[in-house]
Amino acid sequence: MSEIRQLATSDSDFQQQLDQLLAWESVSDDAVNTTVNDIIANIRQRGDAALLEYTNRFDGWNAKSAADLEVPLARLEQAWNTIPVAQQEALNHAAERVRVYHERQKGESWSYREEDGTLLGQKVTPLERVGLYVPGGKAAYPSSVLMNALPAKVAGVSELIMVVPTPGGELNELVLAAAHICGVDRVFAVGGAQAVAALAYGTELIPPVDKVVGPGNIYVATAKRAVFGQVGIDMVAGPSEILVVCDGQTDPDWVAMDLFSQAEHDEDAQSILISPDADFVARVKQSIDRLLPTMEREPIIATALKERGALIVCQDMDEACRVANYIAPEHLELSVADPLVVVEQIQHAGAIFMGRYSSEPLGDYCAGPNHVLPTSRTARFSSPLGVYDFQKRSSLIMVSEAGADQLGRTASVLARGEGLTAHARSAEYRLK
Repeated sequence: MSEIRQLATSDSDFQQQLDQLLAWESVSDDAVNTTVNDIIANIRQRGDAALLEYTNRFDGWNAKSAADLEVPLARLEQAWNTIPVAQQEALNHAAERVRVYHERQKGESWSYREEDGTLLGQKVTPLERVGLYVPGGKAAYPSSVLMNALPAKVAGVSELIMVVPTPGGELNELVLAAAHICGVDRVFAVGGAQAVAALAYGTELIPPVDKVVGPGNIYVATAKRAVFGQVGIDMVAGPSEILVVCDGQTDPDWVAMDLFSQAEHDEDAQSILISPDADFVARVKQSIDRLLPTMEREPIIATALKERGALIVCQDMDEACRVANYIAPEHLELSVADPLVVVEQIQHAGAIFMGRYSSEPLGDYCAGPNHVLPTSRTARFSSPLGVYDFQKRSSLIMVSEAGADQLGRTASVLARGEGLTAHARSAEYRLK
């Protein structure tokens, strides 16, 4: 029998139980922070020499020079040419869908002229150089390459530099093939906090970037937080989450497997079902008990469901939506008869999967929208990774002679009110 919390919104302490369930302390402990800060300082001070030492120590390499850490582009092409045709076709199909979706996000420059001839506007410019962190070792995610690299390329980023750890020198062929079809410009076989530091500050081998994106372990996440300000970062992500809102009419096996799909990521992942149909919730619990022993990652799924999972019975669909908005999940499945109506009540979610056939894994790989999403309730104020994350905006201000007279008088009054007389006089010099 699997263990998973069973809650009801009618419980007197439901809100307290929900808050305990959602609590996630993503803050690194002092030991992790100290280690990461030491690594960053060492990379800043000693550059390639430190990078080489860390790679040899942590990834079990015997590299003699820093140049050995760069993966030639010909090696990416070789990987693409040697993977099975089925994998080539799947990568191509997914990449095309991701590219087409993100083309629609591209921001354009704009401007307008006022009656006196003053021009105001916004200039949209791509970032010049971006660093993409791709997990290696146990977790190798070609889908992560697509989701991070393609929006950057659509945005017009000039140079995309990928870092990927290779424990024991083992390169993942699918990851290299994905980098090839995405047009990644340079690849380095480095990982961990040392890779993030190298991207942020640069070494002799690795040029400094403007932004670092991509998922990683606690050391990578801590390093990204530490270098933020020197460079931009996408987000500091917590464990994966899924919330299924169901009206009770979906096959319970489908829902159980959807909950498993996130629970299998790791023991901290969160899978929650909320439904007004108590009998349906009981049937999903039966499906969980029956299907769990058949799963390859059963121990991970079982731990995640026990520690952070829940089956919640609510009063009605309106209340289900209110709870969903409070949770603000990374992935929200609206497994209901009319999702286009229900979605109008949803304010906070990273990605919303609408209808019984929209399983969350389709979004992970090939639906088109980005799978890099806000976690840990941050969907209340942040968005999926997109083209807009690889563009920046500059304000355009070209004031006409007539405009300088009108605007200058207003600026003068406000500047003198703030006691900034040089500001005032700068504007006043241009008055008629």
